[in-house]
Amino acid sequence: CGTLMPTTGTLAVQGRVAALLELGTGFNPEFSGRENVYLNAAILGLDDAEIERYLPEILEFADIGDFIDQPVKTYSSGMAVRLAFAVAAHVRADILVIDEALAVGDVFFVQKCMRFLRQFQEHGTLFFVSHDTGAVVNLCHHVLWLDQGQLREAGPARQVCEHYLAMLRETSGVAGSGSAHPGA
Repeated sequence: CGTLMPTTGTLAVQGRVAALLELGTGFNPEFSGRENVYLNAAILGLDDAEIERYLPEILEFADIGDFIDQPVKTYSSGMAVRLAFAVAAHVRADILVIDEALAVGDVFFVQKCMRFLRQFQEHGTLFFVSHDTGAVVNLCHHVLWLDQGQLREAGPARQVCEHYLAMLRETSGVAGSGSAHPGA
């Protein structure tokens, strides 16, 4: 995504990358939501004409009403992620990187985002990072399970998630099947 320099390896990227890595990344808390849309969209590579063209879609997707003209520092974490996701979703990226960003959204917004992500996958590449195995199985075909920075397993989403959940049950001493809790 260009936010950090890799310690090893190389990666060739073709196309526009949009990332939602950390809540409020690229947002200035003193600026209004609207001002931050312009700032964040510019950081993600849109010019002023593109921002103007996509602004109504961004505002509709975020659905934060009159708060759009209030300083972001007054937003709840859910409102901030709505706005950040709306911008990232509308920059017409080829590659979309989402890292645990949906954990703070309400159920209706998360469903809206999941629908958007499934549509995005029809033409783009999604790199989705999450402890939510339900979302991972729902969105992903191939999964990499990283454990303390090391590759633990790679393969079909359902299989890798089942192994991950089994490991969680073993380490927590819980019997039976269950779902992983966020932050596990």
